[in-house]
Amino acid sequence: MTSLFLSVIPIVILIWMMTKKNGLPSHIALPITALMVGSLQFFYFGTDLTLINANIIAGILSAITPISIVAGAILLNRMIFLSGSEDTIRCWLEGISRNQVAQLMIIGWAFAFMIEGASGFGTPAAIAAPILVGLGFNPLKVAMLALVMNSVPVSFGAVGTPTWFGFSNLGLDDAALLETGNISALIHFVAAFIIPPMALRFIVSWNDIRKNYLFVLISTLSCTVPYFLLAQWNYEFPALVGGAIGLIISVIVARFGLGLVAEQRCVTQAIPAGNAAAFGDVTEVNMVTGDSHSTANHSSKNESSQNQKVSLTQIFKAMTPTILLIAILIVTRIKQFGIKSMLIDGTEIFTLSLGPLGDFSLSKALIIKLSHILGTDVSWAYKTLYVPALIPFLLVVLISIPLLNLSGNVVKQMFSETANRIKMPFIALVGALIMVKLMMTGGENSPIMTTGQAFSDLMGTSWQYVGAYLGALGAFFSGSATVSNLTFGAIQQTIAMNVGLPQTTILALQSVGGAMGNMVCINNIIAVSTILGIANKEGYIIKRTVVPMIVYGIVAAIMSTVV
Repeated sequence: MTSLFLSVIPIVILIWMMTKKNGLPSHIALPITALMVGSLQFFYFGTDLTLINANIIAGILSAITPISIVAGAILLNRMIFLSGSEDTIRCWLEGISRNQVAQLMIIGWAFAFMIEGASGFGTPAAIAAPILVGLGFNPLKVAMLALVMNSVPVSFGAVGTPTWFGFSNLGLDDAALLETGNISALIHFVAAFIIPPMALRFIVSWNDIRKNYLFVLISTLSCTVPYFLLAQWNYEFPALVGGAIGLIISVIVARFGLGLVAEQRCVTQAIPAGNAAAFGDVTEVNMVTGDSHSTANHSSKNESSQNQKVSLTQIFKAMTPTILLIAILIVTRIKQFGIKSMLIDGTEIFTLSLGPLGDFSLSKALIIKLSHILGTDVSWAYKTLYVPALIPFLLVVLISIPLLNLSGNVVKQMFSETANRIKMPFIALVGALIMVKLMMTGGENSPIMTTGQAFSDLMGTSWQYVGAYLGALGAFFSGSATVSNLTFGAIQQTIAMNVGLPQTTILALQSVGGAMGNMVCINNIIAVSTILGIANKEGYIIKRTVVPMIVYGIVAAIMSTVV
């Protein structure tokens, strides 16, 4: 009981620190929690100090992956913003529909659904959220919407990685893995009737949602129906294909106004951006409140942009970075193209002993690896070409600079603003990942395993009613549905066997839990907040996104009794 209490108390204190009135920012709260967990590991659990230090080093190095992705996403976002492409995209989307609900569903739901299916790694929020802010929506509210929306497709995100790789260590045959995916898709399909409206509520009123619900339903089903059908025989492409079909249908339906009430939206928070040479004025934006003002007559520019019609050539040019991004993601993530295997080739071409620090190696795919850190089994690796920092984010930016005719000053500003935005988030992510590494140190007796096992002992045969929340806990800790499945999949499988529950159903609940945990995952919250320029609001966001996550878990529990 003492071990359980001490395993849980750091997380309880972390949540309290971040959600209390005048809560601590994540770059302070997370390092404090990491220090607390490290102290407990040493003084109570008796973990060897060398092993603790090895995990601290691995945690610091592990922060390179999320922060490089965030930096790449911010750089792309600043380029689209400063080039004026964002303003063109905004005008085009308003030409499709000026209805707020339609815009939120097209970008925040269908477009993000497709991106999740292609890449994962937090890229849906990184790409979709700035577009919505460019349409004039409040950044803080957009962040919450993006986190909640990006849950349904996650079990099949990054071409099914959370499913086929997340459960790869469980010895499942292909039929069992496919059945697990079937059940996951069914639970997600049912939850999708509830989740988009709950996400929309962060930005629009229930009355607006009710009046436009037919469109919301069409947009939702246009993604989830093909998603569910494809999951009956494949666990790699449901989210990617479902999102692509849903995006096309959502745009067409919005264009004809089906299920939408007529709305002449006043875009008081629009952000007509561009470099000085192209657009003359510079718009300044408060990224926390969403308020904006220009050095010139802002209202007159809003009016002119609302009435302005953009040509197909302008739309294509403005969308070129996004089109390139999606194309590169698809080509590099779908193994049938043959490029993915090249980007993850772990064949070593160079090794070097760094003495007590460990063994350094470099692979053909430029995978950087540090093994046997401080002489322990702890290791770290960075997939240089596969992590979507260089490919596609930086690559797309470098290709787009000449295509968009950006000046040297604009390019310099892009990189400068990106560097300034990632300083504090890097500290927060280091704290988070050290905490995660230390929580998982100790094997079966680690704090994270102790917590999971205690839950199962308490629930017994009723485990299916709370199984999804263990998956969510894993995502909250690790920042990844895939890592959650890798971490807790074995526990879930063992529980199912011990208490006589269907193995595939419990694993499906784990997969769904890892997906819904994205809503409250600290890493994701830090990432989307950084991209949108939101400061010290992590606790505020968690307090609000936890509600739809709890509802999601209830849906999963109910569905587990009928599948």
